[in-house]
Amino acid sequence: MRDGMEIRGRVLSVASECVPLLKTGGLADVVGALPAALAAEGWQMRVLMPAYRSLRGRAEGWAEVFREPDLFGGEGRVLAGEVAGNAMLLLDAPHLYDRDGGPYSGPGGDWTDNAQRFAALSWVAARIAREGLADGWRPDLLHAHDWQGGFAPAYLAYGPPTDVKSVITVHNIAFQGWAPASMLGALRLPYEEFHAEALEYFGGLSSLKAGLVTADAITTVSPTYAAELMRPEFGMGLQGVIAARADRVSGILNGVDTAVWSPEAEERPYALRSLKRKAESRAALCTAFTLDVPGPLAIVVSRLTDQKGIDLIPSVLPDFIAAGGGLAVLGSGDPALEGAMRALEMRFPGRVGVRIGYDEGLSHLMFAGADAVLVPSRFEPCGLTQMYGLRYGTLPVVAAVGGLADTVITANPAGLAAGVATGITFHPTDAAAFGQALRQLLALYADPVQWGQVQRNAMKHPVGWESSAAAYAALYARLAG
Repeated sequence: MRDGMEIRGRVLSVASECVPLLKTGGLADVVGALPAALAAEGWQMRVLMPAYRSLRGRAEGWAEVFREPDLFGGEGRVLAGEVAGNAMLLLDAPHLYDRDGGPYSGPGGDWTDNAQRFAALSWVAARIAREGLADGWRPDLLHAHDWQGGFAPAYLAYGPPTDVKSVITVHNIAFQGWAPASMLGALRLPYEEFHAEALEYFGGLSSLKAGLVTADAITTVSPTYAAELMRPEFGMGLQGVIAARADRVSGILNGVDTAVWSPEAEERPYALRSLKRKAESRAALCTAFTLDVPGPLAIVVSRLTDQKGIDLIPSVLPDFIAAGGGLAVLGSGDPALEGAMRALEMRFPGRVGVRIGYDEGLSHLMFAGADAVLVPSRFEPCGLTQMYGLRYGTLPVVAAVGGLADTVITANPAGLAAGVATGITFHPTDAAAFGQALRQLLALYADPVQWGQVQRNAMKHPVGWESSAAAYAALYARLAG
């Protein structure tokens, strides 16, 4: 919050992960970025998340601001502190969160009590929204994220009347928080609401559906994804629920941290006016992957899954390599796709390099040094990878879905003639269209003047949080009255 700025309202953000405390995907980046972005708009936000075993030490000395004596099998307390400038609330409930493994699973797979673990997070969030904290802070709005926070709007709606409004953001509808109907009572949900228009979902429960039918507003992370979610091929069973509440649905693009993702801040810095220095990072990237690529050097920084379209790469890459292109891959996921990437590396030595896993520093070098970033996703709620590409003048080649369609202006004749193109989009997400997009990339790369113009357009394209924060602030203001 800027000094002297009037506080427009207070928001409790409820999520399962948040940078820099814990991250398994883009959800954490968004949850971690929103407080500062909203502070610039006058909204004070606190983030509530579980105190997993890895985080309990971070909360030593934090003040206890809330206590729940009966939290699904044990006691819970909320500890307040600050991390990286964000006001954090950690729900310390050892019987639910103090265990080895990740936030959602352990060595044996998903935790069998995930329904209770994240219902507990939602239950505490709703109680804080109604009653406030011991330090006097009480939110005007509750903002839940994905299935892990989905029960929070439901607990708020089905409990005693309150003036606190709720928002739920769908980051990825593929994950829906399933639980059997037999858990209805154990999860403290009203039996009379177990019907198709409310909590019932294909004979069971879904925490995400619970949030969608009870929240005062629904947001998704891009305008195109908001429209897609009302169609069967993207809605994954919830399209009717969302379509029925279309008047409460809005798509607000995510942003990226432009201070962290900045070509000027890299080891070999460059900027819009010194774009030629990008070649230094390209050389370093080729050295890191032992590559010698005469044409455009593309990268893939991704989970290696079919959803991301990684299975299309083996069929389109040989022609791209034959025309002079190269590829560097960083990611992990499906073992079969990891093997397929390794096979490409062996088939095309010096032109394809693969690193299985994730390395933050290496990913920065890849965006700084590459000519293009490939994102052939079958669905993509928002996507941050293409935004990193834009920021670094590393042209995105993306499927025209979700946030990819909303952030990349394709280099077709109209886009090039108008001087606004920032990358290449293709549709549908199949090998034929993807292969044609790579041929278009090769043709663009062969024209240095046009290539340079598209690179400059990309680097000028706004990818920060400013406009998104303003959109959230406007939504909050409407709800809070």
